[in-house]
Amino acid sequence: MEDQITPEEYGDGRYDTSFVTVHPKSIVNKVTSPDVGMEYSINPYQGCEHGCVYCYARNTHPYWGYSAGLDFESKIMVKKNAPVLLRRFLQDQSWEGTPIVLSGNTDCYQPIERKLGITRALLQTFRDFDHPVGIITKNSLIQSDLDILRSLAAENLVKVIISITTLDDALRRKLEPRTASVKQRLQTLALLAKEGIPVGVMVAPIIPGLNDHEIMEIIRVSSLMGATKAGYTIVRLNGDVEKIFRDWMSKAYPDRYEKVMSRIAECHGGLVRDSRFGKRMTGEGTYAQIIKDQFKLAVSKYFGQNELSSLNSELYKRRRQQQLMFDF
Repeated sequence: MEDQITPEEYGDGRYDTSFVTVHPKSIVNKVTSPDVGMEYSINPYQGCEHGCVYCYARNTHPYWGYSAGLDFESKIMVKKNAPVLLRRFLQDQSWEGTPIVLSGNTDCYQPIERKLGITRALLQTFRDFDHPVGIITKNSLIQSDLDILRSLAAENLVKVIISITTLDDALRRKLEPRTASVKQRLQTLALLAKEGIPVGVMVAPIIPGLNDHEIMEIIRVSSLMGATKAGYTIVRLNGDVEKIFRDWMSKAYPDRYEKVMSRIAECHGGLVRDSRFGKRMTGEGTYAQIIKDQFKLAVSKYFGQNELSSLNSELYKRRRQQQLMFDF
């Protein structure tokens, strides 16, 4: 089923966005990549209105018969049955309560969430089962779920990572055209911290020659807002993303094109793409080491330990044990 949403309500008016309701049979994904910091994830949406030019998730859209370019931004698949599937999954007696992350692929708080509330329903399900959940987003829309987040945080059942690519809103508008502004993200980070919700920042992706000079300042400002953890990745342009990014660079920053592309390649063994576990996220070589050293220095100066506490899985386990006793 496909629903049309007017660009005046969602998006930036460049094109109509269509939303296709899909009905997956399962919703919790086992993450097999050893270097992404999560074991299980849920993606309530496939495709993303944010339109981030560098997004690695673009490469998943052709699997569904759409392009990795404009289709990825304007043809969004929504999984309205996700909360029902999650509830069924959490009732499985063999599940041990390992933290599940929203989202491992596309943002769980893209604009259509304001209308559909799938992520909110998922969070409420996690709360109902006392189950730990992580959230990664670059959208201030997460503020609409503060009530559930407070309840989860009270039992150490949630942690949030806010993605901040740049503090330059002019660059943000070109690079991530329909995401929350820099000001909104920083305000969101500060609000979450004030409400006692563990929150960190992801400086990602770092694009050599474009935003790498901002590492220290992003970490500094994020720490002032209340973040207690930071991570980073270096951009990699696998699959169709390379063509999309090259086209964007040639139009948005033609004077920096050669410098940026050569530095990205320098960080990935001479190629702009990289699928090697252990190296693909943070690169290798001299320039990648410079970025790593800058990040470590910033974290040491402003964050100290640089960690969020482990989430609580014991409440869920006890709940399951009590349920088993009751069933018996």
